[in-house]
Amino acid sequence: MTGVLDVVGAVLVLIGAVLCLTAAIGLLRLPDVLSRMHAATKPQTLGLLCVLAGIGFTLRHPAVIGLLVLVGLLQLFTAPVAAHMVARTAYRTHQLDDDLLVTDELSDDLSDAGFELVTPDDEDTDDNGGRGAT
Repeated sequence: MTGVLDVVGAVLVLIGAVLCLTAAIGLLRLPDVLSRMHAATKPQTLGLLCVLAGIGFTLRHPAVIGLLVLVGLLQLFTAPVAAHMVARTAYRTHQLDDDLLVTDELSDDLSDAGFELVTPDDEDTDDNGGRGAT
């Protein structure tokens, strides 16, 4: 039985490593911020969970499994929040390709709330590299 759990653990670690590699390739190859953000969160989180499960199957020690569960839960709680904040910031500062958006539901909500989107033409371009007076 121990050998079977070791093989399952090794397979899960391998699957997790492939998923994390896929996320890294997606970060390099995808065209805009929203696509890259998707690649950075979805396969990377699943890959990390597979690696953690594989380590748990391999080591089988209660203290280690508790720590692995904690790491997995923290990843599941923080990755979506971080991705959400990056996506909203990229949208508000026009750091994405509008041609790739199929629907744009956020612009109506932001305009109803009184928020004005920053456009590249509105940025203050002076001698400080476009950052305004400091």
